[in-house]
Amino acid sequence: MDPTTQAALAAGIGAIVAGGGVLAWAVSDRQQSAVPAKEEPTLPPGVATVLSVLRSSALVVDDGDDVVQASAPAYALGLVRGSSLLSVELAELVRQVRRDGQIRETELVMTRPGLPPRNVTARVAPLGSRLVLALLEDRTRERQVEAIRRDFVANVSHELKTPVGALRLLAEAVADAAEDPEAVRRFSGKMVTESDRLSRLVQQIIELSRLQADEPVDTPSPVRVDDVVKAAAEASATDADNRNISLHVDGTTGLEVFGSTEQLSAAVANLVANAVAYSEPDSTVVITRRSADGNVEISVIDQGIGIPPEETQRIFERFYRVDPARHRSTGGTGLGLSIVKHIAATHGGDIRVWSVEGHGSTFTLTLPQRQQETHL
Repeated sequence: MDPTTQAALAAGIGAIVAGGGVLAWAVSDRQQSAVPAKEEPTLPPGVATVLSVLRSSALVVDDGDDVVQASAPAYALGLVRGSSLLSVELAELVRQVRRDGQIRETELVMTRPGLPPRNVTARVAPLGSRLVLALLEDRTRERQVEAIRRDFVANVSHELKTPVGALRLLAEAVADAAEDPEAVRRFSGKMVTESDRLSRLVQQIIELSRLQADEPVDTPSPVRVDDVVKAAAEASATDADNRNISLHVDGTTGLEVFGSTEQLSAAVANLVANAVAYSEPDSTVVITRRSADGNVEISVIDQGIGIPPEETQRIFERFYRVDPARHRSTGGTGLGLSIVKHIAATHGGDIRVWSVEGHGSTFTLTLPQRQQETHL
């Protein structure tokens, strides 16, 4: 074959190879065009609108574990940052639902740096083939209320055992001392004391149960502060006299508030009774009232044992006692200050304490003042 023929043949083969390459590229391009690109999952109609106005926490997660939509409370709760799901437990629950399509529900404890843990119930369900919907409710307040209720029942049961047990023992002592009139009188007197203590405890439990919702007084009426203070002082006068404690009433007269005379009298009476019980003999308890910034402040000042600084925030808890041993000697129930706190709340006011150990305490009940009407 001569050189010219060889060159022509090589050129023809090259053209065929080149044409084949172009043809293969074209076929490949058509095949790639025929296969659709992977599309991002889209929310069903209306879901985005619902999530935007939802008050509870809700979010939608795609098959890449990215959050495609979330309600504002979900961000506030710390569940989502950007498109990332921050809760490891919730992310695992989402994957389980995506794998088998089964709806799951559980309770999670959410922790964030510098904030108390939150109890959250999560219900996770498939939303189409590639999306998962998670609905979450903050149950922290409910769990706290349940814990308080359990503690309350346990404390009530414990407190009731003391006077009930004492009454049983005293009744047995009376039976054994039937032939000794002096012993019978002594034991029966103690039975009266314990029965009075039991009655006070039951009455305070009933009162506290009625007040614990902190709802406003149904039918408030004008209440003369002078009458409330006078009734409280008279209620503790006998106990004060027995311990040679002087009761002094001072301050502005003629002040009025709106509310329940009975409840407010009980609140101030509790404060005065505590002041007398925890004061040393031959000391003084002062009850003052004044007007300040549209409020009436009723203060009870004693010269008693005082309260440690770390205890002042807890003394308004039900059954909490700073000094249980000394409290038993005064016959208290540990409910008085809690009742005062709730009465203050139902009247739109509050209660605060200032105290120094060994020098005494000042409890101040603040209530909105009733403004006297003026006639032109």
